Amino acid sequence: MRTRNSPLEWAEPERYELREVLPRVAEWDRRGFIQFTAAGLLIALFAEDATAQRGSASPALEARLLIGKDGRATILTGKVEEGQGARTQIGLAAAEELRLPVAKIDVVMADTDRTPDDGTTAGSRTTPSTIPAVRQASAAARELLIAAAAEKLGVDPGTIQVRDGFAQGASGRFSYADLAASQKFVQAMKQAPAAAAKLTEPAAWSVLARSQTRLNAADIVTGAHRFPSDITRPAMVYGSVLRPPSFAAALQTVDLEAARKVAGAMAVRDGEFAGCVAPNSFAARRGVQALAATATWNEKPHPSSRGLFEHLRRTAKGNPRGQSAGDPDQVLASAAVKWQAEYQVAYVQHAPMEPRAAVAEWSDGKLTVWTGTSNPFSVRSALAQAFGLAPAAVRVIVPDFGGGFGGKHTGEAAIEAARLARAVRRPVSLRWTRAEEFTWAYSRPAALIECAAALEGPKIAAWRMTNINSGTAALEAPYEIANRTTRFVEADSPLRQGSYRCLAGAANNFARESFIDELAARAGLDPLQFRLANLTDPRMRAVLEAASERFHWKDRWPQKRTGRGVGLACGTEKGSVVAACVEVELGPPGDPPKLIEICQAFECGPIMNPVGLRSQVEGGILMGLGAAIREEMAFEGGKVTTNAFSRYHVPRFADMPKIDLVLLDRKDLAPAGAGETPIMAVAPAMANAVFHASGRRWRSLPLKG
Repeated sequence: MRTRNSPLEWAEPERYELREVLPRVAEWDRRGFIQFTAAGLLIALFAEDATAQRGSASPALEARLLIGKDGRATILTGKVEEGQGARTQIGLAAAEELRLPVAKIDVVMADTDRTPDDGTTAGSRTTPSTIPAVRQASAAARELLIAAAAEKLGVDPGTIQVRDGFAQGASGRFSYADLAASQKFVQAMKQAPAAAAKLTEPAAWSVLARSQTRLNAADIVTGAHRFPSDITRPAMVYGSVLRPPSFAAALQTVDLEAARKVAGAMAVRDGEFAGCVAPNSFAARRGVQALAATATWNEKPHPSSRGLFEHLRRTAKGNPRGQSAGDPDQVLASAAVKWQAEYQVAYVQHAPMEPRAAVAEWSDGKLTVWTGTSNPFSVRSALAQAFGLAPAAVRVIVPDFGGGFGGKHTGEAAIEAARLARAVRRPVSLRWTRAEEFTWAYSRPAALIECAAALEGPKIAAWRMTNINSGTAALEAPYEIANRTTRFVEADSPLRQGSYRCLAGAANNFARESFIDELAARAGLDPLQFRLANLTDPRMRAVLEAASERFHWKDRWPQKRTGRGVGLACGTEKGSVVAACVEVELGPPGDPPKLIEICQAFECGPIMNPVGLRSQVEGGILMGLGAAIREEMAFEGGKVTTNAFSRYHVPRFADMPKIDLVLLDRKDLAPAGAGETPIMAVAPAMANAVFHASGRRWRSLPLKG
């Protein structure tokens, strides 16, 4: 199993979007270049995990935590809330260590002028990286409050108890508001703590480990919260961008006067960038339609999704990366029992509820952008680079936004809005349409995965697995195999691709866990028995046993029912472990299998917010289900043909299975994230259940006969 919280996670090659060349839309003069480089040139987007660690280890307590005159605590973090529950979990962590009710905690997130740089909200890093930083700052502030109360009472700090915003001694008590007003406390908050404060042990948690609904749930359900799409500014106009008719097409000519015939519209062109602004988004898009009718383009040939996997095979590049042990080639060459198979995984889109959106405003040489991104500080750097500004002249504010799933690490909408705003000298709101989101946002990489193995009885004697194009997440097998090789090989991707929930982990786990089942069949063993025979990791065994026991696997697997089958799979990534048992029903030829029931066991260390964790796991299951049964990007002639929900089918209510969750609470372990790993086991368990029902192997995603 990969070392928990390894810095290598940030070098994962499937984060393709972080290698994209950033646009420069302003030429620098000598003075501007010196200002920009003197302020610190940060072009690389989350180069390594150290970025998050530097931001989390703030030099002064007040950079992380403030206590107001009303006794409320404000926590400052560069992390974002995109529906995953980070705001609530951070608030719970602070409340636990400060001994404050959650209702007295405010969490300010993702404002590059106000919050520390906690790194990108990705890789399940909020729980193992930012939560400890928040807890440390809160515990340090608690000790300062205790010390202040002890000094006022003239007693030993060990005699002071803190609870519900008060510090209590035998001879009196003081509110946090009173204590925080003292000059000594104010000065102490301006310093870094001299030593690490003592944290509350998980077994003693009284706030953490209790279910807490989203802190700003009332604002969400009443419509009071303003998402990036809802932001308005004085004198604001709305923008729309002229998109190419096909991938890699270059703009040659366009008649800007055509757009100006639309009432209130103003056309803009800057090199190959062109667009319109207008008093409302409808008029802006009508203006762009008028531009498109006059535009000429230089178009280029582009592969079709029908030949995708042969294209990936043909364009696979040299210099594979991976790990090896023993001599799998020799064992495979001489083995009496061996097997090989190939698996295919289609491109899928993130399909967030809220497409990309940004509002850009220029004022007194400073640029402010409100946008939905998981990566605020890197988007600030991208904007600074694009417009030749010092980073301090750019502010990025990220309201809680409507979903990302790894798909909003880049700031293209922010840059587009800023280009339009600079041209018309007014704030501009830019909202991508759903068709733009499907076509121009990056997708989860497609994959062609080759597996080969040799058996000696119930043991895997040799293993070879190669991933073409997708990536390295969860590429290493969790099984004990002495002779093994895993490799990742890049290829020429026809679509823009990049990070997605669990990165390449879902694809690699689909191939591996499907292949493990094929090996179990060759060995003549129950798939559960075969896995346990090759697993020594106690955490993985624990989730497998928990899921199989709850599902009654030993009773259900021997049964044979027409058109019905059961299957299981397990996996590990980002420090957490998962196992799932499923029952599927086969439909007419050409239809995907229907997931009837799933029992999933999941463990990510100590559970901090049970209701939040349950939501994360259920969300992962449904997202994994979509990619298993129908989600697939199709393209032809340089155009995406699945560019609407009527053609790109995410799960519907009718697809909902019975969900039974087993959440293992391991207070003896360090916490790990829960946002990614729950997606991994769904597709392979379903593929294995299809084999159990029909005797046929379906080796592609989405599952096709």
